[in-house]
Amino acid sequence: MSLPASASEALAAFATAGAWEQRARLLMQWGERLQPLSEAERCDANRVQGCESQVWLVAKVQDGRWQFRAASDARLLRGLLALLLARVEGLSAQDLAAVDLADWFARLGLARQLSPSRSNGLNAVLQRMRELTLRAL
Repeated sequence: MSLPASASEALAAFATAGAWEQRARLLMQWGERLQPLSEAERCDANRVQGCESQVWLVAKVQDGRWQFRAASDARLLRGLLALLLARVEGLSAQDLAAVDLADWFARLGLARQLSPSRSNGLNAVLQRMRELTLRAL
């Protein structure tokens, strides 16, 4: 399965980042790329359960390809969400089901920085994405 263009861009960007400080700065920059959610979209129905921080996720499908938008109240998590969205952008429900979150963040060189609670939260976001795609079938 080939990567979305934004995922390839993320891999290239993080490949050049050396120390954790550079990666953290890059992570914050990626978080700033998230399209803001409206107040109406920041509702309980769009809130992802299983995250320590507040995370909201909205989805739409266009021509069988999924587009997600997300927001969080935590800066570092916004960056991680942006990288997750880059990985899943435009995937079909079938391809989304095959995404390996741990492998993706390892390829970015961020696996060691994912605490168990952050990892669980990102897995909850990915699981919510999969639920939304299945509901649409």
